[in-house]
Amino acid sequence: MKRVKVALLGAGFIADIHMESYTRFVPEAEVVAVYARNAEKAKAFADTHHIAQHFSSIDELLQQVEVDVVDICLPNFLHKEATLKAAAAGKHTIIEKPLAVTLEEADEMIAACEAANVKLMYAEELCFAPKYERARKLVEEGAVGEIYMLKQSEKHSGPHSDWFYDVNQSGGGVLMDMGCHGIAWFRWMLKNSKAVSVMASMNTVLHKKRTRGEDNSVVIIEFENGVTGVVENSWAKQGGMDDRSEIHGLDGVAYADLFTGNSVLAYSKNGYGYAMEKTDTTVGWSFCIFEEAFNQGYPQELKHFIECVQQDREPLVTGKDGRAVLEIIYAAYASAGQGKRITLPFNQQVEKPIDLWLNPTTTTK
Repeated sequence: MKRVKVALLGAGFIADIHMESYTRFVPEAEVVAVYARNAEKAKAFADTHHIAQHFSSIDELLQQVEVDVVDICLPNFLHKEATLKAAAAGKHTIIEKPLAVTLEEADEMIAACEAANVKLMYAEELCFAPKYERARKLVEEGAVGEIYMLKQSEKHSGPHSDWFYDVNQSGGGVLMDMGCHGIAWFRWMLKNSKAVSVMASMNTVLHKKRTRGEDNSVVIIEFENGVTGVVENSWAKQGGMDDRSEIHGLDGVAYADLFTGNSVLAYSKNGYGYAMEKTDTTVGWSFCIFEEAFNQGYPQELKHFIECVQQDREPLVTGKDGRAVLEIIYAAYASAGQGKRITLPFNQQVEKPIDLWLNPTTTTK
């Protein structure tokens, strides 16, 4: 079968992960071009990863290079523009989380892709992470009985790039950055059961001088099937990445930890190179991760998306799923801002979701 040609938009941390995943695990795809806003960064990324062409203009890339898929690994505020350009050019799109900054942007992106008859694939790797998938299959086998509660947490000491801390570019803090993972996973586990209410608490505890956004949040979601979801996220947790889930059923319980069981416990007096994402020191005891991208589900999701393009199948996670996640994020910010439970659907128009928390009485456009 003909290889799918991919244009990668972005040359940062997540683009590196996508590139490693394509190179090592997705032979069905070939990354033929890369875009970055900085021309030198685009060239450096292309040289490092042996990509044939590099651009500092999305328009030029789409005009000059024949591609089947555009893979968007850009800051949140650039998602809409890139998606609309890809759709106008008739290209299928893979987009990193969150789908967009606002629900209005999300609706525009979904509509544009539907009008162009191209796939809009929402890159939520937790729906493909091997440990999480094994836990989901346990549930399908009846191992824990009827689910009554799901928990998911992702925590570390803060993002790798400055734009995450700028709410004008990101739309919010840790909830936008990482809470979207847990929310998407809840929906995946519950076969897209609708959320009916959201209650949230959030604060800025570590990065007060760096961001107006929240760096610690707890969100409780009630779904129409009676299941409660609790998602905890933090940019204030020291010691590297922590990512785990709990599945509570009437007949049992299952726990999945993405990192602890996939590492080498090591002690070093002098420290060493890379240990795991967001670990700031390797002096003393540390967990040295192996097959990090694979264990997080990146190769599996990209392979699935490429096969969907090759075989013209509907992806497991779409732009509509991304929009549903974003709506729950809106409700969580509104709950934290108003100090009360918020019912869904929720569709208040705002410049950015975090305004529902920072300025709860003056957020309507």
